[in-house]
Amino acid sequence: MSGLPKVLVVGGAGYIGSHMVKYLDKKGAGITVLDNLSTGYRDLVTAGEFIEGDLGDQALLEGIFERYDIDVVMHFAASSLVGESVTDPLKYYTNNVSRTACLLSAMQRYEIRNFIFSSTAAVYGEPAELPITENTTTNPTNPYGATKLAVERMLRDCDAGFGLKSICLRYFNACGADDSATIGERHQPETHLIPLVLQVAAGLREYIHVFGNDYETDDGTCLRDYVHVNDLAQAHYQAMMKLLGGAESNIYNLGNSAGFSVREVIDQVRWVTGKEINVVDAPRRIGDPAVLVADSAKARRELGWQPQYESLSTMIETAWSWHQHDFT
Repeated sequence: MSGLPKVLVVGGAGYIGSHMVKYLDKKGAGITVLDNLSTGYRDLVTAGEFIEGDLGDQALLEGIFERYDIDVVMHFAASSLVGESVTDPLKYYTNNVSRTACLLSAMQRYEIRNFIFSSTAAVYGEPAELPITENTTTNPTNPYGATKLAVERMLRDCDAGFGLKSICLRYFNACGADDSATIGERHQPETHLIPLVLQVAAGLREYIHVFGNDYETDDGTCLRDYVHVNDLAQAHYQAMMKLLGGAESNIYNLGNSAGFSVREVIDQVRWVTGKEINVVDAPRRIGDPAVLVADSAKARRELGWQPQYESLSTMIETAWSWHQHDFT
């Protein structure tokens, strides 16, 4: 490789992918974005050359790799709704595994050897130990987590088979938005806690459900690890540079290493927005562990990852700025 890296961002019109594109642009990287816009949005892509299409389209992939001199592929193009994965598992195995295999096959033919994979804490399932380290047993409890783990294993085998180097980044609850408020989280339907509570603050929703208030936590509600989307982008960039520097394949957790309860999130939204948030208590959801918190020491140590948005209030403030723009 000579000069700045040239990156294919697959799924670059989605929530995390679009922030990755913006971050890469700030770093001066060459950017090509591939997205089928099934869950992404064209207006969220702020840089690079955009190609509308599917990562399962072999002819399209071959055309991209013929035309562009790609150094690294970043993969964000997964189906990611846990509930939907339970009711429609074949959609998840087709999109998350089969189409990723199609992408890797094209990379093999064109001798592209660097791959950054957007993985998930869902590969751990309900962990027996906390905090969760990269050595914690993987035991996904839904097809979404199972398909992500299947890709991780496929990447390991591709490394052994033909020298593909990959870094898998297992992150916890992505949240927040870019400081510019020009891009942010936009899902249809929305399932994530922070944007749902912000919808209540914006008057788009009457109340927020709290599923379970009798967990063994300080306030009885589930404790989760949140990580800002720009901090995720930073980690992906550092992982890419590590691979380009000759590193071996690896896996890293990305989290805040501290948990925030559902009640704490709601209280912080009240404080940030100055709005009242109506809460309706509901029964526990099956399979919701009391606490999920990451140990991200390995990423900090080996990647040099230094999150810049660690406070819950900052995460919510950036999300609120974006949603005020996007809701109108």
